[in-house]
Amino acid sequence: MNAPPTTELIRLTALARCAGCASKMGPGDLSSALAALPVISDPRLLIGRETFDDAGIFRVSDDFALVQTVDFFPPIVDDPFDFGQIAAANALSDVYAMGGQPLTALNIVAFPTSDLPLEVLTGILAGGQDKVHEAGAVIVGGHTVVDPELKYGLAVTGRAHPNFLLTNAGARPGDQLVLTKPIGNGILATAGKRGQLSPESERAMLEAMKALNGTASRAALAVGSRCATDITGFGLLGHMSHVARASNVTLTVDLDAISIFPGVREAVRARFVTDGAKRNAEYLRDLVSWKRGTDEDRAILHDPQTSGGLLVCVSQSRTADYLSRVAGSVVVGEVIERREVAIEVH
Repeated sequence: MNAPPTTELIRLTALARCAGCASKMGPGDLSSALAALPVISDPRLLIGRETFDDAGIFRVSDDFALVQTVDFFPPIVDDPFDFGQIAAANALSDVYAMGGQPLTALNIVAFPTSDLPLEVLTGILAGGQDKVHEAGAVIVGGHTVVDPELKYGLAVTGRAHPNFLLTNAGARPGDQLVLTKPIGNGILATAGKRGQLSPESERAMLEAMKALNGTASRAALAVGSRCATDITGFGLLGHMSHVARASNVTLTVDLDAISIFPGVREAVRARFVTDGAKRNAEYLRDLVSWKRGTDEDRAILHDPQTSGGLLVCVSQSRTADYLSRVAGSVVVGEVIERREVAIEVH
């Protein structure tokens, strides 16, 4: 299925205030906002907000649990169909990060009817539907409001077995850290908004952002993993810090092993760094020990991602098996006993 044709090139990213950072609240601000709220306990709630996991999990029966999440953001690319696919893949990823399988999805839309033709909305919804169907799930409705800033995403419900989950709290010393997609797409999207992105960099970025994390999730369960997170708005190091805190461990990162998209370093040198990266860096200031690394490296590891890959903790004996199951996955570090900081970058 393809998006309906538009009569002229419409720059959707021109309507977004922060292309590339997805306007996501920084982890520090979010933690502060949540701190005053009471924690309501329920024995059926297996995973809530306390561990900063990617989705909530609610037990329905001994062998069935619901996985629930929601995610939406302004456009980071100009093609409506591509934007719909990316936003849907990003939302579906939260379910995969928990070891779940998506079942249903609800569209969430804020649309500037006075600025854009409705065929743009049709293209976005078509892209989202295409990706949801690829995941084996169905769109069952949604909600749309008129808003001066275009936003799109999904509320997704999935299923999982209560005894076979992936969670931030499941990392164990000795596990290898496996990353399933390159990083740096927030930087590239920002360069693209300024018309400074090469065709090859754009192709690589789009292909990765539209790719579902289903295979990576199923492979994690197949090799006995119990910990994973998807790399999105808090950047690689931000999501690592949530794993470290929830599991009471330290994660080590091998700078030389991390995959980045082509053109990212050049874009950093041209100063295409997002505000989201700055918020992430501030939050992580006291949580990361940089044994080495340049300002360029720091910008990349703090970069907010959209529809990034999974970071999976895999036992050393099963790492080769996992890598053989998930194309493009690489070992980027390991889990060690808790030290003074959450993350060490080597």
